[in-house]
Amino acid sequence: MRSTYRGARRSGVVLATVTTLLGGVTAALPPTASAAVVDTAASYVLVNRNSGKALDVYDLATADGARISQYTRNDGAWQQWQFVDSGGGYYRLKSRHSGKVLDFANTADRTGLTQWTDHNGTNQQFRLADSSGGYVRLVNRASNKAVDVLDFSTADGAQLIQWPDTGGTNQQWQLVKLGAPSPGTFTNPIKRNGPDPWMQYHNGYYYLATTTWNSTITMRRSRTLAGLSTAADQVIFNLTRPNGCCNMWAPEFHLLGGRWYLYYVAGQNVQDFNPTQRLHVLESSGSDPMGPYSFKADLGSTWELDPSILQHNGRLYLLGSATDGSQSLTITPLSNPYTISGARRTISQPTLSWERQTHPVNEGGEPLYRNGRTMIVYSASACWGPDYKLGLLTLTGTDPLNRAHWTKSPNPVFQRNDANGVFAPGHNGFFKSPDGTEDWIVYHANDSASGGCDMNRSTRAQKFTWNSDGTPNFGTPVRLGTTLPAPSGEPAS
Repeated sequence: MRSTYRGARRSGVVLATVTTLLGGVTAALPPTASAAVVDTAASYVLVNRNSGKALDVYDLATADGARISQYTRNDGAWQQWQFVDSGGGYYRLKSRHSGKVLDFANTADRTGLTQWTDHNGTNQQFRLADSSGGYVRLVNRASNKAVDVLDFSTADGAQLIQWPDTGGTNQQWQLVKLGAPSPGTFTNPIKRNGPDPWMQYHNGYYYLATTTWNSTITMRRSRTLAGLSTAADQVIFNLTRPNGCCNMWAPEFHLLGGRWYLYYVAGQNVQDFNPTQRLHVLESSGSDPMGPYSFKADLGSTWELDPSILQHNGRLYLLGSATDGSQSLTITPLSNPYTISGARRTISQPTLSWERQTHPVNEGGEPLYRNGRTMIVYSASACWGPDYKLGLLTLTGTDPLNRAHWTKSPNPVFQRNDANGVFAPGHNGFFKSPDGTEDWIVYHANDSASGGCDMNRSTRAQKFTWNSDGTPNFGTPVRLGTTLPAPSGEPAS
Protein backbone atom coordinates (compact mmCIF):
# COMPACT_ATOMS: atom_id res chain seq x y z
CA MET A 1 0.00 0.00 0.00
CA ARG A 2 2.82 2.39 0.80
CA SER A 3 4.54 1.99 -2.56
CA THR A 4 1.27 2.31 -4.51
CA TYR A 5 0.34 5.50 -2.68
CA ARG A 6 3.80 6.88 -3.19
CA GLY A 7 3.72 6.27 -6.92
CA ALA A 8 0.30 7.84 -7.35
CA ARG A 9 1.29 10.94 -5.41
CA ARG A 10 4.55 11.41 -7.28
CA SER A 11 3.00 10.83 -10.70
CA GLY A 12 0.80 13.85 -10.11
CA VAL A 13 3.78 16.02 -9.26
CA VAL A 14 5.72 14.93 -12.34
CA LEU A 15 2.71 15.45 -14.63
CA ALA A 16 2.18 18.95 -13.24
CA THR A 17 5.84 19.75 -13.88
CA VAL A 18 5.71 18.52 -17.47
CA THR A 19 2.53 20.52 -18.11
CA THR A 20 4.15 23.66 -16.76
CA LEU A 21 7.20 23.17 -18.95
CA LEU A 22 5.04 22.73 -22.04
CA GLY A 23 3.37 26.01 -21.15
CA GLY A 24 6.68 27.79 -21.67
CA VAL A 25 7.74 28.29 -18.05
CA THR A 26 11.43 27.43 -17.70
CA ALA A 27 11.69 27.39 -13.88
CA ALA A 28 9.36 24.55 -12.95
CA LEU A 29 11.99 22.85 -10.82
CA PRO A 30 13.89 24.82 -8.17
CA PRO A 31 17.33 25.99 -9.30
CA THR A 32 20.67 24.54 -8.32
CA ALA A 33 22.16 26.15 -5.22
CA SER A 34 24.22 29.25 -5.74
CA ALA A 35 24.25 30.73 -2.23
CA ALA A 36 24.31 27.74 0.12
CA VAL A 37 27.59 27.73 2.02
CA VAL A 38 28.69 25.25 4.68
CA ASP A 39 31.48 25.27 7.23
CA THR A 40 33.34 21.97 6.84
CA ALA A 41 34.71 22.28 10.39
CA ALA A 42 31.26 22.60 11.97
CA SER A 43 28.50 20.18 12.90
CA TYR A 44 25.00 20.63 11.49
CA VAL A 45 21.54 19.32 12.33
CA LEU A 46 19.35 18.93 9.23
CA VAL A 47 15.68 19.70 9.93
CA ASN A 48 13.01 18.75 7.39
CA ARG A 49 10.70 21.56 6.31
CA ASN A 50 7.60 19.40 6.08
CA SER A 51 7.91 17.45 9.33
CA GLY A 52 10.16 19.59 11.54
CA LYS A 53 12.09 16.39 12.34
CA ALA A 54 15.87 15.93 12.11
CA LEU A 55 17.89 13.62 9.88
CA ASP A 56 18.89 10.84 12.30
CA VAL A 57 20.84 7.56 12.47
CA TYR A 58 18.05 5.13 13.30
CA ASP A 59 18.37 3.39 16.66
CA LEU A 60 21.84 4.92 17.23
CA ALA A 61 23.39 2.31 14.91
CA THR A 62 27.07 2.34 13.96
CA ALA A 63 27.10 -0.43 11.34
CA ASP A 64 27.46 -0.16 7.57
CA GLY A 65 24.04 -0.22 5.92
CA ALA A 66 22.22 1.15 8.96
CA ARG A 67 19.06 3.00 8.07
CA ILE A 68 18.78 6.80 8.15
CA SER A 69 15.41 8.19 9.23
CA GLN A 70 13.87 11.35 10.64
CA TYR A 71 13.31 11.85 14.36
CA THR A 72 12.33 14.57 16.82
CA ARG A 73 15.26 16.92 17.09
CA ASN A 74 17.48 16.32 20.13
CA ASP A 75 20.91 17.39 18.78
CA GLY A 76 22.50 14.11 19.83
CA ALA A 77 25.65 13.03 17.99
CA TRP A 78 23.43 10.71 15.88
CA GLN A 79 21.75 13.89 14.51
CA GLN A 80 24.98 15.82 13.91
CA TRP A 81 26.55 15.85 10.46
CA GLN A 82 29.83 17.20 9.13
CA PHE A 83 30.10 18.27 5.48
CA VAL A 84 33.26 16.74 3.96
CA ASP A 85 34.31 18.46 0.73
CA SER A 86 34.48 16.17 -2.32
CA GLY A 87 35.22 19.01 -4.77
CA GLY A 88 33.10 20.42 -7.58
CA GLY A 89 30.43 21.61 -5.17
CA TYR A 90 29.75 18.14 -3.75
CA TYR A 91 30.01 16.97 -0.12
CA ARG A 92 29.81 13.78 1.88
CA LEU A 93 27.71 14.04 5.05
CA LYS A 94 29.57 12.33 7.88
CA SER A 95 27.86 11.24 11.10
CA ARG A 96 29.45 12.53 14.31
CA HIS A 97 28.03 9.42 15.98
CA SER A 98 29.21 6.59 13.72
CA GLY A 99 31.88 8.19 11.50
CA LYS A 100 30.01 6.79 8.48
CA VAL A 101 28.65 8.89 5.59
CA LEU A 102 25.25 9.07 3.88
CA ASP A 103 25.00 6.57 1.03
CA PHE A 104 22.55 5.34 -1.61
CA ALA A 105 23.18 1.73 -2.68
CA ASN A 106 21.88 2.32 -6.23
CA THR A 107 20.18 4.94 -8.41
CA ALA A 108 16.61 3.58 -8.34
CA ASP A 109 13.63 5.56 -7.04
CA ARG A 110 12.73 4.75 -3.41
CA THR A 111 16.21 3.47 -2.58
CA GLY A 112 16.60 3.87 1.15
CA LEU A 113 19.19 6.24 2.57
CA THR A 114 21.78 4.46 4.73
CA GLN A 115 25.19 5.10 6.27
CA TRP A 116 28.36 3.45 4.99
CA THR A 117 32.12 3.59 5.43
CA ASP A 118 33.43 6.64 3.57
CA HIS A 119 35.00 5.69 0.20
CA ASN A 120 34.14 9.01 -1.50
CA GLY A 121 32.02 7.32 -4.14
CA THR A 122 29.63 9.42 -6.23
CA ASN A 123 26.76 7.62 -4.48
CA GLN A 124 28.02 9.25 -1.26
CA GLN A 125 28.32 12.76 -2.68
CA PHE A 126 25.60 15.41 -2.49
CA ARG A 127 25.21 18.95 -3.77
CA LEU A 128 23.06 21.60 -2.13
CA ALA A 129 20.16 22.96 -4.16
CA ASP A 130 18.45 26.12 -2.92
CA SER A 131 14.80 26.34 -1.93
CA SER A 132 12.92 29.34 -0.59
CA GLY A 133 13.35 30.49 2.98
CA GLY A 134 16.95 29.34 3.31
CA TYR A 135 16.15 25.61 2.91
CA VAL A 136 18.21 23.30 0.70
CA ARG A 137 17.73 19.97 -1.05
CA LEU A 138 20.42 17.27 -0.94
CA VAL A 139 20.88 15.97 -4.50
CA ASN A 140 22.95 12.82 -4.97
CA ARG A 141 25.75 12.91 -7.55
CA ALA A 142 25.28 9.36 -8.84
CA SER A 143 21.50 9.39 -9.23
CA ASN A 144 20.78 13.15 -9.48
CA LYS A 145 17.89 12.46 -7.08
CA ALA A 146 17.02 14.21 -3.83
CA VAL A 147 16.91 12.96 -0.24
CA ASP A 148 13.18 12.65 0.45
CA VAL A 149 10.95 11.74 3.42
CA LEU A 150 8.75 8.88 2.21
CA ASP A 151 5.07 9.78 1.74
CA PHE A 152 5.51 13.25 3.31
CA SER A 153 5.50 11.50 6.69
CA THR A 154 5.76 13.56 9.88
CA ALA A 155 6.32 10.53 12.12
CA ASP A 156 9.39 9.69 14.15
CA GLY A 157 11.36 6.94 12.44
CA ALA A 158 9.95 7.67 8.97
CA GLN A 159 12.13 6.32 6.17
CA LEU A 160 14.34 8.56 4.02
CA ILE A 161 14.70 7.62 0.36
CA GLN A 162 15.84 9.16 -2.93
CA TRP A 163 13.31 10.54 -5.41
CA PRO A 164 13.49 12.82 -8.43
CA ASP A 165 14.16 16.39 -7.35
CA THR A 166 10.71 18.03 -7.33
CA GLY A 167 11.38 20.63 -4.65
CA GLY A 168 8.65 19.33 -2.33
CA THR A 169 8.78 20.44 1.29
CA ASN A 170 9.60 16.85 2.26
CA GLN A 171 12.82 17.25 0.24
CA GLN A 172 13.81 20.54 1.87
CA TRP A 173 16.21 20.75 4.81
CA GLN A 174 17.24 23.54 7.14
CA LEU A 175 20.94 23.46 8.01
CA VAL A 176 21.24 24.33 11.72
CA LYS A 177 24.86 25.01 12.61
CA LEU A 178 25.82 24.02 16.12
CA GLY A 179 28.33 26.11 18.01
CA ALA A 180 29.20 27.85 21.24
CA PRO A 181 27.42 31.14 22.09
CA SER A 182 29.32 34.41 22.49
CA PRO A 183 30.70 35.27 25.95
CA GLY A 184 28.03 36.68 28.21
CA THR A 185 25.24 34.90 26.37
CA PHE A 186 23.70 31.45 26.11
CA THR A 187 21.20 29.59 23.97
CA ASN A 188 18.65 26.97 24.89
CA PRO A 189 18.71 24.07 25.33
CA ILE A 190 21.24 23.95 28.13
CA LYS A 191 20.90 20.17 28.13
CA ARG A 192 19.53 17.93 25.43
CA ASN A 193 17.79 14.82 26.75
CA GLY A 194 17.22 16.56 30.08
CA PRO A 195 13.68 16.11 31.41
CA ASP A 196 12.57 17.19 34.91
CA PRO A 197 15.46 19.61 35.50
CA TRP A 198 16.56 21.00 38.85
CA MET A 199 19.31 23.60 39.09
CA GLN A 200 21.03 25.61 41.82
CA TYR A 201 23.80 28.21 41.76
CA HIS A 202 26.22 27.56 44.61
CA ASN A 203 29.76 28.79 45.35
CA GLY A 204 30.51 29.91 41.81
CA TYR A 205 28.94 27.02 39.89
CA TYR A 206 25.62 26.08 38.33
CA TYR A 207 24.64 22.51 39.28
CA LEU A 208 22.09 20.65 37.16
CA ALA A 209 20.40 17.28 37.68
CA THR A 210 17.73 15.74 35.45
CA THR A 211 15.82 12.50 35.04
CA THR A 212 17.97 9.62 33.76
CA TRP A 213 15.24 6.95 33.59
CA ASN A 214 17.83 4.38 34.64
CA SER A 215 19.57 3.22 37.83
CA THR A 216 21.88 6.21 38.26
CA ILE A 217 21.61 9.76 39.55
CA THR A 218 23.80 12.16 37.60
CA MET A 219 24.77 15.81 37.95
CA ARG A 220 26.78 18.28 35.88
CA ARG A 221 28.23 21.65 36.78
CA SER A 222 29.60 24.74 35.05
CA ARG A 223 30.70 28.26 35.93
CA THR A 224 28.44 29.57 33.13
CA LEU A 225 24.95 28.69 32.05
CA ALA A 226 26.18 28.21 28.48
CA GLY A 227 28.81 25.77 29.71
CA LEU A 228 26.18 23.36 31.02
CA SER A 229 25.35 22.30 27.47
CA THR A 230 28.75 20.63 27.07
CA ALA A 231 29.55 19.77 30.70
CA ALA A 232 29.95 16.08 31.46
CA ASP A 233 27.36 14.25 33.53
CA GLN A 234 28.90 12.62 36.59
CA VAL A 235 27.27 9.69 38.36
CA ILE A 236 26.84 10.76 41.97
CA PHE A 237 24.84 7.76 43.18
CA ASN A 238 23.97 4.25 41.99
CA LEU A 239 20.58 2.92 42.98
CA THR A 240 21.13 -0.57 44.37
CA ARG A 241 18.15 -0.97 46.69
CA PRO A 242 15.38 -3.51 45.89
CA ASN A 243 12.57 -0.96 46.34
CA GLY A 244 14.07 1.80 44.26
CA CYS A 245 16.77 0.41 41.99
CA CYS A 246 15.60 1.93 38.72
CA ASN A 247 13.49 4.41 36.76
CA MET A 248 15.08 7.44 38.41
CA TRP A 249 12.97 10.57 37.86
CA ALA A 250 12.79 14.17 39.00
CA PRO A 251 15.88 14.66 41.22
CA GLU A 252 16.10 17.74 43.44
CA PHE A 253 18.85 18.77 45.84
CA HIS A 254 18.28 21.18 48.75
CA LEU A 255 20.76 22.64 51.23
CA LEU A 256 19.21 22.12 54.67
CA GLY A 257 21.16 22.54 57.90
CA GLY A 258 24.53 22.58 56.17
CA ARG A 259 24.04 19.37 54.16
CA TRP A 260 22.55 18.63 50.79
CA TYR A 261 19.52 16.37 50.65
CA LEU A 262 18.77 14.88 47.26
CA TYR A 263 15.16 13.82 46.71
CA TYR A 264 14.17 11.58 43.81
CA VAL A 265 11.60 9.11 42.46
CA ALA A 266 12.55 5.49 41.69
CA GLY A 267 10.85 2.12 41.24
CA GLN A 268 11.71 -1.57 41.17
CA ASN A 269 12.59 -2.25 37.54
CA VAL A 270 12.94 -0.48 34.21
CA GLN A 271 9.80 -1.98 32.67
CA ASP A 272 7.64 -1.13 35.66
CA PHE A 273 7.29 2.63 35.32
CA ASN A 274 4.31 3.41 37.51
CA PRO A 275 3.06 0.98 40.20
CA THR A 276 6.28 0.86 42.25
CA GLN A 277 7.48 4.47 41.94
CA ARG A 278 8.25 5.90 45.42
CA LEU A 279 9.96 8.96 46.93
CA HIS A 280 13.44 8.60 48.41
CA VAL A 281 16.14 10.87 49.84
CA LEU A 282 19.96 10.88 49.98
CA GLU A 283 22.17 12.84 52.37
CA SER A 284 25.53 14.41 51.51
CA SER A 285 28.56 13.94 53.73
CA GLY A 286 29.51 17.61 53.37
CA SER A 287 28.63 20.85 51.62
CA ASP A 288 29.38 19.84 48.00
CA PRO A 289 26.19 19.48 45.89
CA MET A 290 27.87 16.61 44.01
CA GLY A 291 28.33 14.62 47.18
CA PRO A 292 29.39 12.04 48.09
CA TYR A 293 25.89 10.93 49.10
CA SER A 294 24.56 8.04 51.13
CA PHE A 295 21.04 6.67 51.15
CA LYS A 296 19.01 8.19 53.99
CA ALA A 297 15.33 7.18 53.86
CA ASP A 298 12.24 6.10 51.97
CA LEU A 299 9.57 8.79 52.08
CA GLY A 300 6.31 6.88 52.03
CA SER A 301 5.25 3.42 50.94
CA THR A 302 2.73 4.22 48.21
CA TRP A 303 2.92 5.57 44.65
CA GLU A 304 4.08 9.19 44.61
CA LEU A 305 6.06 11.40 42.24
CA ASP A 306 7.98 14.68 42.01
CA PRO A 307 9.31 15.48 45.47
CA SER A 308 10.21 18.99 46.55
CA ILE A 309 10.66 20.82 49.84
CA LEU A 310 8.45 23.69 51.04
CA GLN A 311 9.67 25.80 53.96
CA HIS A 312 7.18 27.89 55.93
CA ASN A 313 7.46 29.48 59.38
CA GLY A 314 10.54 27.40 60.19
CA ARG A 315 8.93 24.09 59.29
CA LEU A 316 9.61 21.66 56.47
CA TYR A 317 7.00 20.06 54.21
CA LEU A 318 7.37 17.42 51.48
CA LEU A 319 5.56 18.26 48.26
CA GLY A 320 4.58 15.44 45.90
CA SER A 321 1.98 14.15 43.46
CA ALA A 322 -0.23 11.16 44.23
CA THR A 323 -3.60 9.74 43.29
CA ASP A 324 -6.85 10.44 45.11
CA GLY A 325 -9.25 9.86 42.23
CA SER A 326 -7.00 11.91 39.97
CA GLN A 327 -3.31 12.74 40.00
CA SER A 328 -3.10 15.62 42.47
CA LEU A 329 -0.65 17.79 44.41
CA THR A 330 0.14 16.58 47.92
CA ILE A 331 1.88 17.92 51.02
CA THR A 332 3.28 16.01 54.02
CA PRO A 333 4.81 17.45 57.21
CA LEU A 334 8.45 16.60 58.04
CA SER A 335 10.19 16.68 61.40
CA ASN A 336 13.57 16.89 59.62
CA PRO A 337 14.69 16.60 55.98
CA TYR A 338 14.24 12.82 55.94
CA THR A 339 11.46 11.97 58.43
CA ILE A 340 7.72 12.16 57.79
CA SER A 341 5.80 13.41 60.84
CA GLY A 342 2.16 13.35 59.77
CA ALA A 343 -0.44 12.37 57.20
CA ARG A 344 -0.19 13.25 53.53
CA ARG A 345 -2.81 15.80 52.40
CA THR A 346 -4.11 16.83 48.98
CA ILE A 347 -3.90 20.56 48.30
CA SER A 348 -4.83 20.75 44.59
CA GLN A 349 -6.69 18.57 42.11
CA PRO A 350 -6.90 19.06 38.32
CA THR A 351 -10.35 20.65 38.24
CA LEU A 352 -9.93 23.36 35.59
CA SER A 353 -10.20 22.60 31.86
CA TRP A 354 -6.57 23.59 31.14
CA GLU A 355 -5.40 21.13 33.83
CA ARG A 356 -7.18 18.25 32.11
CA GLN A 357 -5.89 18.34 28.53
CA THR A 358 -5.04 14.83 27.26
CA HIS A 359 -5.26 13.66 30.90
CA PRO A 360 -6.10 15.33 34.26
CA VAL A 361 -2.84 15.93 36.16
CA ASN A 362 -1.37 18.16 38.87
CA GLU A 363 2.30 17.37 39.58
CA GLY A 364 5.78 18.83 39.97
CA GLY A 365 4.94 21.39 42.64
CA GLU A 366 7.82 23.85 43.23
CA PRO A 367 7.88 26.47 46.00
CA LEU A 368 8.44 30.12 45.14
CA TYR A 369 8.83 32.86 47.75
CA ARG A 370 8.81 36.67 47.49
CA ASN A 371 8.16 39.50 49.93
CA GLY A 372 6.68 37.19 52.54
CA ARG A 373 4.41 35.44 50.04
CA THR A 374 4.54 31.65 49.66
CA MET A 375 3.54 30.17 46.30
CA ILE A 376 3.70 26.83 44.49
CA VAL A 377 4.21 26.63 40.74
CA TYR A 378 3.04 23.25 39.46
CA SER A 379 2.69 21.30 36.21
CA ALA A 380 -0.75 20.55 34.80
CA SER A 381 -2.26 18.27 32.13
CA ALA A 382 -0.54 15.23 30.65
CA CYS A 383 3.23 15.31 30.15
CA TRP A 384 2.77 13.15 27.04
CA GLY A 385 0.64 15.80 25.34
CA PRO A 386 1.64 19.20 23.88
CA ASP A 387 -0.40 21.14 26.46
CA TYR A 388 1.60 20.34 29.57
CA LYS A 389 1.94 23.71 31.31
CA LEU A 390 2.42 25.57 34.60
CA GLY A 391 -0.17 26.74 37.11
CA LEU A 392 0.08 28.74 40.33
CA LEU A 393 -1.10 28.23 43.92
CA THR A 394 -0.77 30.98 46.53
CA LEU A 395 -0.92 30.44 50.29
CA THR A 396 -3.63 32.91 51.29
CA GLY A 397 -4.13 31.41 54.76
CA THR A 398 -1.69 30.37 57.45
CA ASP A 399 -1.63 26.55 57.31
CA PRO A 400 0.09 24.89 54.31
CA LEU A 401 -1.55 21.56 55.26
CA ASN A 402 -5.05 23.02 54.86
CA ARG A 403 -6.29 22.86 51.30
CA ALA A 404 -8.66 25.78 51.91
CA HIS A 405 -5.68 28.01 52.67
CA TRP A 406 -4.37 27.71 49.11
CA THR A 407 -5.82 29.78 46.23
CA LYS A 408 -5.43 28.59 42.64
CA SER A 409 -4.92 31.10 39.83
CA PRO A 410 -7.70 30.65 37.25
CA ASN A 411 -5.33 30.68 34.25
CA PRO A 412 -2.01 28.99 33.46
CA VAL A 413 1.13 31.03 34.01
CA PHE A 414 3.38 29.38 31.38
CA GLN A 415 2.34 27.30 28.38
CA ARG A 416 3.09 26.18 24.83
CA ASN A 417 4.00 28.68 22.15
CA ASP A 418 3.48 27.32 18.65
CA ALA A 419 5.09 30.34 16.98
CA ASN A 420 8.33 29.66 18.87
CA GLY A 421 8.14 25.90 18.40
CA VAL A 422 7.90 25.21 22.15
CA PHE A 423 5.50 22.53 23.34
CA ALA A 424 4.67 21.03 26.74
CA PRO A 425 6.82 23.40 28.86
CA GLY A 426 6.74 22.25 32.47
CA HIS A 427 8.34 20.51 35.44
CA ASN A 428 10.31 23.54 36.48
CA GLY A 429 12.66 24.79 39.16
CA PHE A 430 13.94 28.22 40.18
CA PHE A 431 17.39 29.69 40.73
CA LYS A 432 18.98 33.09 41.32
CA SER A 433 21.57 34.78 39.11
CA PRO A 434 25.13 34.70 40.49
CA ASP A 435 24.81 38.24 41.88
CA GLY A 436 21.39 37.50 43.39
CA THR A 437 19.57 40.25 41.48
CA GLU A 438 17.63 38.16 38.95
CA ASP A 439 15.08 35.37 39.16
CA TRP A 440 15.32 32.50 36.67
CA ILE A 441 13.17 29.52 35.77
CA VAL A 442 14.55 26.20 34.51
CA TYR A 443 12.10 23.82 32.77
CA HIS A 444 11.84 21.16 30.13
CA ALA A 445 9.91 21.26 26.85
CA ASN A 446 9.50 19.49 23.52
CA ASP A 447 10.41 20.74 20.05
CA SER A 448 7.18 19.58 18.39
CA ALA A 449 3.54 18.96 19.22
CA SER A 450 4.11 15.23 18.71
CA GLY A 451 6.85 15.05 21.36
CA GLY A 452 6.24 12.67 24.24
CA CYS A 453 6.92 12.24 27.94
CA ASP A 454 10.38 10.78 27.42
CA MET A 455 14.11 11.51 27.34
CA ASN A 456 13.81 13.70 24.23
CA ARG A 457 12.61 16.60 26.37
CA SER A 458 15.34 19.22 26.78
CA THR A 459 16.35 21.54 29.61
CA ARG A 460 15.84 25.27 29.05
CA ALA A 461 16.22 28.40 31.18
CA GLN A 462 15.07 32.01 31.01
CA LYS A 463 14.81 35.04 33.26
CA PHE A 464 11.42 36.05 34.65
CA THR A 465 9.95 39.14 36.29
CA TRP A 466 7.11 39.98 38.66
CA ASN A 467 3.61 41.39 38.18
CA SER A 468 2.29 44.31 40.24
CA ASP A 469 0.13 41.92 42.27
CA GLY A 470 3.21 39.98 43.43
CA THR A 471 2.76 36.97 41.14
CA PRO A 472 5.50 35.76 38.78
CA ASN A 473 5.52 36.79 35.13
CA PHE A 474 7.26 33.99 33.23
CA GLY A 475 6.55 35.50 29.82
CA THR A 476 6.67 33.29 26.73
CA PRO A 477 8.94 30.24 26.34
CA VAL A 478 11.71 31.23 23.95
CA ARG A 479 12.58 29.48 20.71
CA LEU A 480 15.53 27.09 20.76
CA GLY A 481 18.70 28.70 19.51
CA THR A 482 17.68 32.25 20.52
CA THR A 483 20.69 34.10 21.91
CA LEU A 484 19.91 35.35 25.41
CA PRO A 485 21.94 37.41 27.92
CA ALA A 486 23.56 35.24 30.57
CA PRO A 487 22.45 35.64 34.20
CA SER A 488 23.73 38.78 35.87
CA GLY A 489 27.04 38.42 37.66
CA GLU A 490 28.33 35.48 35.61
CA PRO A 491 32.12 35.33 35.18
CA ALA A 492 33.46 36.24 31.75
CA SER A 493 34.63 32.66 31.16
